[in-house]
Amino acid sequence: MERERVTLTGAPETLLATLYGRALDSRAPRSVLHDEAAARAVDRIDYDFRRTGMTATLAAGVALRGRQLDTWTREFLAAHPEATVLHLACGLDTRVQRLAPGPSVRWIDLDHPEVVALRERLLPPPTGDYRLVSASVTDDGWLDAVPADRPTVAVFEGLTMYLRKEDGRRLVERITGRFPSGQLLFDAYGTIGIRLQKLVTAVRKSGATLRWGIDDPHELEAWHDGLLLLDALRSVDMPGLDLLPRFGRVEMRVLARLPKLRDVGRILRYRF
Repeated sequence: MERERVTLTGAPETLLATLYGRALDSRAPRSVLHDEAAARAVDRIDYDFRRTGMTATLAAGVALRGRQLDTWTREFLAAHPEATVLHLACGLDTRVQRLAPGPSVRWIDLDHPEVVALRERLLPPPTGDYRLVSASVTDDGWLDAVPADRPTVAVFEGLTMYLRKEDGRRLVERITGRFPSGQLLFDAYGTIGIRLQKLVTAVRKSGATLRWGIDDPHELEAWHDGLLLLDALRSVDMPGLDLLPRFGRVEMRVLARLPKLRDVGRILRYRF
């Protein structure tokens, strides 16, 4: 089988760490996501995945984060079966395949052109009302091309920390200002996580830079009239931490007791 050579650098390269984490989780005795498609994609990529620094504990954490965002997306689609899904900075995430939305759902995957080209070679396109868009989330044109006729859920995993705060605010304002109603689902680092970025192997070796930390999730509520924080799950409090390897469970318990570190990461859900 011909393998795909990858030349991504910077923030786009870090998507390989997330992919590898889901692949490792799929092979774990107690898999969280069972993402066999991620494992197949890893097998087809010509890349030294040791660069990611991914461990069994980190892989389970990646999978738990993905599962929580999947759960919230699934709940939104159950309540709004004709919704639009904006899956931003989709990378090589198989979320649309995992959730298998019905034919009445409009699903849009979006990422940089070089990532989209790799995705097209590695992942089969889903059926239904699906579009794969080549653009940066900070570009203007892509959102104008999305009809504003349905409740919309925007899911963006592993994105906010790479944005500048002003770009993150503009993204939130553009989405909430365009669609009649919906939700924003995403993960975020706190300021302490930004300060400790050099400890994250995938970030350090890719040359990426983390910029935006969110210490008070309620701050974003002022960015759009009617934007309401529904959930702010700390990474150390995620459902399913019992599925981590023993060392990981101990690590999470320790971090949860340290005021400066327990807010290093969160998964956020807003309604607008």
